[in-house]
Amino acid sequence: MTTSPHLPDHAVKYEGSVPADIAGLAGAATVERDTDGPSGRKPRPILSRRNIIVYGTLIVVSLYYMLPLYVMIVTSLKGMPEIRIGNIFSPPIEVTFQPWVKAWSEACTGLNCDGLSRGFFNSVQILIPSVILSIAIASVNGYALANWRFKGAETFFTILIVGAFIPYQVMIYPIVIMLREVGLYGSLTGLVIVHTIFGMPILTLLFRNYFASVPQELFKAARVDGAGFWSIYFRIMVPMSLPIFVVAMILQVTGIWNDFLFGVIYTKPDLYPMTVQLNNIVNSTQGVKEYNVNMAATILTGLVPLTIYFLSGKLFVRGIAAGAVKG
Repeated sequence: MTTSPHLPDHAVKYEGSVPADIAGLAGAATVERDTDGPSGRKPRPILSRRNIIVYGTLIVVSLYYMLPLYVMIVTSLKGMPEIRIGNIFSPPIEVTFQPWVKAWSEACTGLNCDGLSRGFFNSVQILIPSVILSIAIASVNGYALANWRFKGAETFFTILIVGAFIPYQVMIYPIVIMLREVGLYGSLTGLVIVHTIFGMPILTLLFRNYFASVPQELFKAARVDGAGFWSIYFRIMVPMSLPIFVVAMILQVTGIWNDFLFGVIYTKPDLYPMTVQLNNIVNSTQGVKEYNVNMAATILTGLVPLTIYFLSGKLFVRGIAAGAVKG
């Protein structure tokens, strides 16, 4: 430490390194000055190449799927003179709901001319017990395969998986013979049994994978507390499994309600489901082809699965993400 000849006597000049505490204060001041400005990632421009590709693709795909629905709706609200003009994309000049009324209660489906109403109630009688039975049985199967390792569990699970990939057409005739032998061929009860059996393999796989993703500590703690098979299932597994039950419900409702092949084979004309009635209306060879009635009948037939999707779409995604595709 020396005194500069150009400075007053009380001024001190430091030689060597700056003390650490002074250097730290100076560094902090520098950092503070550096962070005064905006920080973070630079915002992407709205019209970037990436956004144009992503949103452009989404718009094109949406139009591809929404355009047929738009055509069906506007056509079902037009009268036949307006439809004959030929512009299927134009909105109706005069809105009429007569095609909807006729499709529901007046259109001829073979020998009956009571529209889709008969087929709707037949489909409801098929759908509700089929969904309840298949989901109840498959959920218990999946729960047992995931948490209760009984003898032969792997063999049983393998058989179910193989059954999920066997084409339906291979088993149509044997099932016809079996239903005939037990006296259920041509009845709604026989068709409910068919849908329940064919839904169990894939649903068992879904439930088994979901229950396998549930922490084993919960199951073991319940066992330590003395809970049994059914107590754990109803008090622990079922309350935690709402998303996968919604997934199973959507899959079964969609598959059973939209089914045509089983409905036309295993029932008789008075008990045909709604899809078979729709086919009879659209492919009728008698009278004038009423496109507005056909479009209205198509929309009416698809309302049930569409409503289920809209009401439970988020739970469906949660169920798939939570374990429906886990091995």
